[in-house]
Amino acid sequence: MQALVYLFIALAGVALGAAAYFGLAFTLAEAILVALVALCIGTLVMERRLRLRAERRLERGIEDLSRLLATDAQAGSVLGRRINALSELNPGQRLETIEADISVLGTVIRQVAEAVAEIEEKSVAAPAALSNGHAERFSGETARPQAQVKPVADDRADPIIPLELVRQAMAEQHLVYHIQPVARLPQRRAAGYDLVPRLMLEDGDFSDPDDFMPREGGEDVVQRIEGTALNEAVAIARRARTGGQSISLFIPLSAATLRASAAMEQVLATLDANRVIATNLVFTVPEADFQMLLQKARPALQAIQRRGAGFSLSYATSLRLNFTELSEIGVRSIRVNASRLIASPEVYTDFHLSDIASYVGRFDMTLLATGVTDERQIVELLDNEIMLVQGNHIAPAGPVRQDLLLEPARTVVPQPALPPRRRAEV
Repeated sequence: MQALVYLFIALAGVALGAAAYFGLAFTLAEAILVALVALCIGTLVMERRLRLRAERRLERGIEDLSRLLATDAQAGSVLGRRINALSELNPGQRLETIEADISVLGTVIRQVAEAVAEIEEKSVAAPAALSNGHAERFSGETARPQAQVKPVADDRADPIIPLELVRQAMAEQHLVYHIQPVARLPQRRAAGYDLVPRLMLEDGDFSDPDDFMPREGGEDVVQRIEGTALNEAVAIARRARTGGQSISLFIPLSAATLRASAAMEQVLATLDANRVIATNLVFTVPEADFQMLLQKARPALQAIQRRGAGFSLSYATSLRLNFTELSEIGVRSIRVNASRLIASPEVYTDFHLSDIASYVGRFDMTLLATGVTDERQIVELLDNEIMLVQGNHIAPAGPVRQDLLLEPARTVVPQPALPPRRRAEV
């Protein structure tokens, strides 16, 4: 197309030159000059128009490219937001939750199937029993409700050391605090330490808390023991943190302290003054006391939770609990007797033993098996994904390093204060 335009320009220049030569009487040189000038002017005009057209085309191309880049940038922004949203998801945890739900559902379906089978067996056996002339007896038996599994009773023995001797021993500073590790399987590394109050006996032995801690009455003694335990735990945790270690300590706590306003004020003041290590402090509360406190002293439990400390339920008699409520109030672990849990899991829960740990874990809590006595129990607990264990087979209670104690000199040399410990009769 451009070649045709340039051809027309050339013909126009030649025509102007011929018209000037023949019509205007120009000389041949002047006519040629006119033709060349016309040719140059036409070429310049044509080139100018072509350049403007190319510039406009280029501008339109740039605008189109800008729009495409803007669209790509917007698409990239949307993709980035979607990637961020996907990265914030935790599919592993969701899959674990789904697996736990499926496992629990399978257990429930199995139990329903067993119940239906039992009902069918009874319905088949009923006509036979009636036909044998035992209708009255059969009706009396079937009218009885089905026996239900009763939860495990708290079988802690009554203390064998009189309360007055405990007061005397505490006045003479014969109360010491040892620690017993809570191990995490399978490596058996310490996941925390129980702070265990013990009394020094005249034979150099130590009396365990079950032998002297009052079960009824003696609230002042319990409050003093638990208050001193909290101070010891704070000292151990702070000095361990100073040494570059962060340890979790389980501190005994009971309703005697939680229901006393003065004792609770002291506990809260201690936690307020030690906010840095409060998350490392876990109060071990008997499960029966905790259930009662949820109804009568919930504000005290919530006040402790707000300061960062948690709870561990000990002497649990059942796992048929409101785990949602316990998780909201700050419960981190539930302690069950390892021997009973392995031998008779049905007294604790309706779930299969292999499903208990995963179900409790859905509520950010863990099962802690106490009283482990042999390796067979450890293998059984590992097979059922119960990873926190404690017992004399793992490690017995022992003294704390002297540099971590609140008053190191107080627990160095035991002095005679109490008669030798007697064995509790079960």
